[in-house]
Amino acid sequence: MEMPAVGQAAPPFEAPTQGRATVDLSQYRGQKVALYFYPRDNTPGCTRQAGNLRDNCAELAAHDIAVVGVSTDCVVSHEKFAARHALPFPLVADPEKVIVQAYGVIGEKKMFGRTFLGVTRTTFLIDEDGIIVRIIRRPKTGDHAAEILRGFGITG
Repeated sequence: MEMPAVGQAAPPFEAPTQGRATVDLSQYRGQKVALYFYPRDNTPGCTRQAGNLRDNCAELAAHDIAVVGVSTDCVVSHEKFAARHALPFPLVADPEKVIVQAYGVIGEKKMFGRTFLGVTRTTFLIDEDGIIVRIIRRPKTGDHAAEILRGFGITG
């Protein structure tokens, strides 16, 4: 599927997270959302990115920005990842790849000389009305919170 564009409504979804809770994107109406897609739990880049968001969660919340992560890992994997790294935000489990396809974040990747399809690290910044205002492709894992703030026009 094609990636939704800036100015379009964010594709809706409802899916399970760690702790067996359910996230419905519509529950964030009236709040900004940083919806970030990442390849796998407990990999170096994904751990660095989640840690950066965790460490800056208070600043993001101060600007009314909710963080929601999505990968194709299962709920059990998310529970272990979130517990191990004290992640204070929901990690959506999408093992059936419904959400990643709706957001067009499946792409060709290369590792160790082989090519395969996988989740491309991408963040959608969604405004209070559910509209995509910016797409961050290949975010910097160690500086992602600052990229999100800048993407929403927040400097400081």
